[in-house]
Amino acid sequence: MATRLDSVVIDAADPPALVRWWADALDVEITHRHERGVGLVLDGLHLVFVPVAEPKRGHNRLHLDLASSSVEHQRATVRRLCSAGAVPCDIGQGEVPWVVLADPEGNEFCVLDPRPEYADTGPLAAVVVEAVNPLSLATFWGVASSWPLVRGDEDFASLRHSSGTGPWLEFIRGRAKTGRNRVHLEVRTTGDEDGLWGEVRYLHRFGAERIDIGQGEVRCAVLADPEGNELCVSTPG
Repeated sequence: MATRLDSVVIDAADPPALVRWWADALDVEITHRHERGVGLVLDGLHLVFVPVAEPKRGHNRLHLDLASSSVEHQRATVRRLCSAGAVPCDIGQGEVPWVVLADPEGNEFCVLDPRPEYADTGPLAAVVVEAVNPLSLATFWGVASSWPLVRGDEDFASLRHSSGTGPWLEFIRGRAKTGRNRVHLEVRTTGDEDGLWGEVRYLHRFGAERIDIGQGEVRCAVLADPEGNELCVSTPG
């Protein structure tokens, strides 16, 4: 058995409102997946919005990148999203060809300039993770996600599903983790609950650790990856 990348989970003060915003932003339909929250499916990857009481503090270590097919498309996308409630966001990016925005709850995301590597991803180009050591963390996530490493160096690394379709999972050099992530990744096993704990033990070999973030009784294993990012391991269903 193996674990496979299943979801990007986003904490939200108002999950129904935020999932509607992102469904409109990405032009996809909302699907209700389970009792924890509401979500949508995009090229096989779920975006799940779960309720939390804590307000957002600081910028997210994980964020989404949206694709564009031309400079005109990028500009039109930015205008459309700002009209819907997004706001320009300065996280120290300086002069760059992409545009950094924040959604209505302050979650940063980028509208990318047109690039050949994102031409066939659909609206979601990439899920991006800040890392102290991008290549090392990408190596761990290659095991956890079952997505192969496509490119990587000391500052940047990318994974993608073996089908060559859908968004990328990318790691960029950034700051060390502080505090609990408001956005985290979830992987699923291909077997039952007994198999889940076998997969957890397997991920331990690559640097994952079990953690307690006050989750209580849940149907998944809560871990931290080698840089401390929260990670859920779930069974199918």
